[in-house]
Amino acid sequence: MATINDNYLKLKAGYLFPEIARRVSAFAEANPEAPIIKLGIGDVTEPLPEACRTAMIQAVEDMGDRASFKGYGPEQGYPWLREKIAQQDFQSRGCQIDASEIFISDGSKCDCGNILDIFGPDNSIAVTDPVYPVYVDTNVMAGHTGPANERGEYEGLVYLPINAENSFTASIPTQKVDLIYLCFPNNPTGAVATREHLQAWVHYARAHGSIILFDAAYEAFITDPAIPHSIFEIEGARDCAIEFRSFSKNAGFTGTRCAFTVVPKSLKGQATDGSEVALHGLWNRRQSTKFNGVSYIVQRGAEAVYSEAGQAQIKALVDFYMENARLIREQLTAAGLSVYGGVNAPYVWVKTPNGLSSWDFFDKLLHTCNVVGTPGSGFGAAGEGYFRISAFNSREHVVEAMKRVTDKFRA
Repeated sequence: MATINDNYLKLKAGYLFPEIARRVSAFAEANPEAPIIKLGIGDVTEPLPEACRTAMIQAVEDMGDRASFKGYGPEQGYPWLREKIAQQDFQSRGCQIDASEIFISDGSKCDCGNILDIFGPDNSIAVTDPVYPVYVDTNVMAGHTGPANERGEYEGLVYLPINAENSFTASIPTQKVDLIYLCFPNNPTGAVATREHLQAWVHYARAHGSIILFDAAYEAFITDPAIPHSIFEIEGARDCAIEFRSFSKNAGFTGTRCAFTVVPKSLKGQATDGSEVALHGLWNRRQSTKFNGVSYIVQRGAEAVYSEAGQAQIKALVDFYMENARLIREQLTAAGLSVYGGVNAPYVWVKTPNGLSSWDFFDKLLHTCNVVGTPGSGFGAAGEGYFRISAFNSREHVVEAMKRVTDKFRA
């Protein structure tokens, strides 16, 4: 009989979002008339920008003509898209990132897990707590951890608690760690990192030979001009960081699938013989071997994000969701709940009232308000007692959901 990867058996019973779906499905089956509003998973609801749709339609036409037909594209992505990204997302902000350092992919979630392919099994790994579950679960799958304790914390990971008491800002570790996952604007708390805080992380990483895995999937939602959008705005980050970006939330590509990862050519790791090896070449080999690239049609749609019309349309999308976040934040605050985030991020992080656990609060909202959010404990032990509400929904649904919730808690 074929053997399995036993590391999968260490994973908790269910990934967070399928467990939410299971509970919602069971409730809906038992209450078929319940008008459920979902503000849990971070999936967008508004249509793709017109500029992207138009570009993709033209790309489909290209595929119908032998002269413009495209088969396999470059695994790293078409140069015309990578050059737009380099110019408008990085060089315009003073970041020394070249198009050759950008790798187009089908999702930053995928890349956050796949990046482990190029790192050794013995690295010490730090994650914030609470944290996006993919960072933890993919390390468990790869065999980088021991079993989980009763709090759900995995042996072998260094957890950096973030909470209201420390303004959701993780302290720099006192011990040496090799890989550091940072996510800003933060999922799930909605917190952001100042330039000074990121500079402290870069200083730490360079001093210890560490690599920062920087997830900037929500950078488009930053409203404060003093907050960096990229780790590469920080001096020295080219020598210690990899950055993940996505078109999912700013341009509505959750169902279209396009993202990119930046691996500077100056970034190096160490082989077992002590020699230094450029990570850019390793990631390029990994992608060339295991990935056939994002479709031509989708990449043309992503390229249109950088057109004048595309920029205006994605700004309108971001503004729409941030207005939703404002409504959620202000309504829940008025109802007497302690609320964080929702200013530079599309997520509002709520302290559960009356000592309710995260899952008890989930069930309470579902059963009494028919509103779905995300239990904070699903993001880690330090998320217990908190709850995430997403701004990704229609204005009508957000207004109605907040009316239901605030009516319940004001009563």
